[in-house]
Amino acid sequence: MSNKAPIDGYVDPSIPNPNKDVDAPIIIYGYRLYTTRLYAFSVLLVFTTLCEIIGYAFRLQSSPPPVGDPYNVINFVVQYFFIVCAPVFLSAAIYTTLTSFVGALSGNDPAAARRISPLGLTKRTILGIFITADVIATITQVAGAAIIGSSQSNRKSPTTGNNILLAGLAFQVFAYLVFLILLFIFLRNSRKTMMSTSTARGGRGNMMQMFTFALVASSLLVYLRTCFRLAETAQGIGGYASSHEAFFGSLEFAPIVVAIGLLGWWHPGRLVGKKGLLSGGATLGSNNPGV
Repeated sequence: MSNKAPIDGYVDPSIPNPNKDVDAPIIIYGYRLYTTRLYAFSVLLVFTTLCEIIGYAFRLQSSPPPVGDPYNVINFVVQYFFIVCAPVFLSAAIYTTLTSFVGALSGNDPAAARRISPLGLTKRTILGIFITADVIATITQVAGAAIIGSSQSNRKSPTTGNNILLAGLAFQVFAYLVFLILLFIFLRNSRKTMMSTSTARGGRGNMMQMFTFALVASSLLVYLRTCFRLAETAQGIGGYASSHEAFFGSLEFAPIVVAIGLLGWWHPGRLVGKKGLLSGGATLGSNNPGV
């Protein structure tokens, strides 16, 4: 536990208190990584958590005096970069969860995977499309945020930077909507197989439902956050949403934290990891469930 004294001037409830212990989530994800062997997912959640911690620490430094300096370009760009990157890592973790589900339910058989994969897309194609889309959207947003920060520090119009930021967010909202559609197609295609596999592995249908709920809820929370940022940016600098921190706390910070918590507790590695419920279970390519 930290022995540091509280930071003077800390009054904003929507910014996480930097004096609180922040190592617990990382320890939990490290434990899940060790026990489930779902390395990519766990590492991505760790990066998500680290980005949130760093981003909000610099956001605190971007607060008005006496806490920070809102005209410091470096603080502004760094906090924006890490807060924007956190959902990107979280989204990538969700993408890997979908592809892991496809692999586990199909027994990594290409023909079986095509039958349950949304639109018959391969795991590599799904990851390639959406990770590339996120990278493009993130670079565009960070570039726009950097131009906004520079313009504001020089007392110039931030319109150009805001338009670039808006384009990046609009593209991200569209790409993630496509992913959500594919996710629901997968859930429809694999519903019977998931339940039959769960029954064959001990009848833990409720457990399967909770993992599915965590995946869907986390995906929708990430989408909610992205839609909020799009609406906030569309109002422009100094708009109602951007000038009221409560919106940022409840629609940017809270959805990501809840999504991390859901995926950390109902870690998909317990389902599709090497020792997970679906490991060695029934697949679409098997006529004997559970073998």
